[in-house]
Amino acid sequence: MVRRAKREAAFDAELADLPSELRWRTWMGRVEAVIFASAEPVAREMLARLVGRACNLDLIIADISDELSGRPYELASVAGGWRLQTRKGFADAIRAASGISEEGKALSQAEALVLAAIAYYQPIARAELSEFFGKEVSRDLIGRLRAQNFIAPGPRSPRPGAPYALVTTKTFLAQFGFESLRDLPDMEALEDAGLLAKENLLAGDFPSGFAAAGDADEGDDRPEADETAVDGTDA
Repeated sequence: MVRRAKREAAFDAELADLPSELRWRTWMGRVEAVIFASAEPVAREMLARLVGRACNLDLIIADISDELSGRPYELASVAGGWRLQTRKGFADAIRAASGISEEGKALSQAEALVLAAIAYYQPIARAELSEFFGKEVSRDLIGRLRAQNFIAPGPRSPRPGAPYALVTTKTFLAQFGFESLRDLPDMEALEDAGLLAKENLLAGDFPSGFAAAGDADEGDDRPEADETAVDGTDA
């Protein structure tokens, strides 16, 4: 513990001995390096450990973004943090080089509409989704969304059997480029315009950002044998 404390104390975040311009460039390099090395968006509190207490982290981020303006990748604010990501214009080149087809990871229409409903109405139980769509939402479909880490179990639902309700995850925010759920298109405006109605979702008219691009936790929330699942299979 003593050795670890000494190592942590040895890290100089302030860099008070450096000239101001060099200090700023060093802070920029630290922030960019940590974001580059991370597989997940890096939160503000983690980046704040790398710079002086008087440093304006937002200005550091802005300067890094400016320097990347001519590069094929950019600094993006998603899921409550920052990450480096390839610009959309290079998606075709990446798919061609990697051999991954655009369809390979795209959500099906059924998956996209269920995910959109969860995003806007969370926390929501699978049975409530089935009632919303008028069709059984299959466990397999929910399992596929969970396997991609787009959704996770949330609080217990007050419905009989107390199944877990479903909520979206940070992976969902990062995948669709949202910093937080507040960045979702305004639900009330979409409802007023008729764009978030069940009929529109079933017809494939998704809100912007939702284009089709574990069961043990469900309590007694089991499908009826004669109901057809949203994804076209029997649940």
